[in-house]
Amino acid sequence: MKLLRLVLPGLTMIAVTYGLARFSFGLLLPDIKESLGMSEAVSGIISSLFYFAYCVMIVLSTVITTREGPRRMILLAGASAFLGLLVMAVTPNVWVLAVGVFLAGASTGLASPPYGAAISLWMSRAEQGKGNTWINSGTSFGIALSGAGAILLSPYWRVTYGIYAVLALLALLWNFRVIPRAEKRWKVTFEKGNLSLKGIKGANSLITASLILGISTAAFWTFSRSFIEIAGDYRSWELSGFWVVIGIFGVLGGFSGSLIEKYGLAFAYKLGSLSIASASILISIAPEKWLVSFASAGLFGGAYIFLTGVLLVWGIRVFIKNASLGIGIPFLLLAVGQVIGSSLAGLFIGAWGYAPAFILYGFIGIAAVFIGPKKNKAED
Repeated sequence: MKLLRLVLPGLTMIAVTYGLARFSFGLLLPDIKESLGMSEAVSGIISSLFYFAYCVMIVLSTVITTREGPRRMILLAGASAFLGLLVMAVTPNVWVLAVGVFLAGASTGLASPPYGAAISLWMSRAEQGKGNTWINSGTSFGIALSGAGAILLSPYWRVTYGIYAVLALLALLWNFRVIPRAEKRWKVTFEKGNLSLKGIKGANSLITASLILGISTAAFWTFSRSFIEIAGDYRSWELSGFWVVIGIFGVLGGFSGSLIEKYGLAFAYKLGSLSIASASILISIAPEKWLVSFASAGLFGGAYIFLTGVLLVWGIRVFIKNASLGIGIPFLLLAVGQVIGSSLAGLFIGAWGYAPAFILYGFIGIAAVFIGPKKNKAED
């Protein structure tokens, strides 16, 4: 299968599930809270459903993809995103909103593992790194689009989610036409049924690195917008623009596959880890200055998508016979780390303030540099 035939619908699906179904919620939350009369406590509980649904569904998706192949999970991810966004658009109360949030969050967990398997099945080995990292960069396109939607349609969050639901349906139909059925035979084969981590060289390093990187990025994802809003005199469109910058620069993360090919996996991992750590430290220096805050947003967006692409390639190389497991494990541990990191960040910010907390998370990111892939033929 040609590179773009699989990458373009895959990139679109990831943009819809991650960017529109998951990350847009934080931008639209102020208007949703006002409309539905939600308290801070209820908002926090509902927001946590994204992480909970993601962690549950990425495990389910990894298992089913390993046993049956990728098509069913890819289509289920698109259907979950469509239904979740539609429910959120028409929700009459907080309880129905929670159902929509769970479905939207589930779509992200369902989507990630099967695309790794699809690329292993239907693309040549030489193009698999580029294919995986470009599909992964769909997150950044979705984040940029959600930021633009917040600027243009923020007071009308129901209309915004309605539009996103239509886009999710289109992505689902596109993937329905493109993704081959399981019975179709291809030259590239995929070993099904092996879910064991026992004896897998490099698995422990991958798991530890993913968990620590998840912790290190949590403060930025959860509190960076609040940080600059409190620290500076930003207008509403500038706060949304901060999010757009994260998405736009995240597109650069799609080049991680090419950089891995040229300089090696170990170099790319260290570059990404140092960059993600630098973003947290940079924003703590002068968050009231838009040039500094937007520069940190660009650095974080590019580094995050780049680094998730590196983890994706690293995972597939470690679990070379099971691409869905190679994606599922690092992405699951990344999400678990973000749950831990987000919870602790709130405590640290309450005790010390934003700047010291962000510096601490920057140093956690630096610590992750020392747990990366080794320079050897097996992994690099």
